[in-house]
Amino acid sequence: MKFFKIALASAFVIAGTMTASAQSALNEILNAGVLKVGTTGDWDPMTVRDPATNSYKGYDIDVMTALAGDLGVEVEFVATDWKTLVSGVTSGQYHITGSASVSPSRAKAAGYSESYFALETVPLTLKTNADRFSDWADLDKPDVKVAATLGTTQEKQVKAFFPNAEHRIVEAPARDFQEVLAGRADANITSNVEANKLVAKYDQIMIVPVEEGRAPTPIAMLLPQADQVWINYVNTWIELKEEQGFFDELGLKWQLLAE
Repeated sequence: MKFFKIALASAFVIAGTMTASAQSALNEILNAGVLKVGTTGDWDPMTVRDPATNSYKGYDIDVMTALAGDLGVEVEFVATDWKTLVSGVTSGQYHITGSASVSPSRAKAAGYSESYFALETVPLTLKTNADRFSDWADLDKPDVKVAATLGTTQEKQVKAFFPNAEHRIVEAPARDFQEVLAGRADANITSNVEANKLVAKYDQIMIVPVEEGRAPTPIAMLLPQADQVWINYVNTWIELKEEQGFFDELGLKWQLLAE
């Protein structure tokens, strides 16, 4: 009888595993021959959309193209924005997202892959404000307007970092740094990676010379929370690619800062 109970329990485990595997996004991807990736197209150098051709380029795009290649399928990039990034993966609009900051609020609804690099937050302002802003405290004042993009990690950070400042929250496709360039905001905050790209692109803006960045944050891919089969596959792939130096090579290609 004891042997029968053990065998029965093992059968249930195997059956459960087979059911989970059959329902996994991994099987759907392999059967359809397409990996659907949610991407915003507005985060240089991670994901940048060319409106003329509706094509994408960037670090994330290279990562997902490589993932699709190793799966032996085509990749399809699905346009999304920051406020719907999580709901898109939970509703099945796409199988996975590009890079997203790891946060407890997102983890309530979606699963995460293992992290493959980290960011920290820095403030940007116009060069004409160089004498006005030199540290975080200079931005936390009632007469200072600090911008952030709706649905991003920075939206919450701007309220936490600068409780005394005025918050200008803009909705995509508008971006927070555009508020600074237009003079509607005194500063915005963003990742150190994007900040360096923006400074190189726009001569008018600069990184506020703060002593150190804030909120070091791991970056990972969002996946369906209950799909452990798919999560396991992606994590195995990430681990293998890290061992092969794939992410380091991409970091050099897209000029990401070393963490």
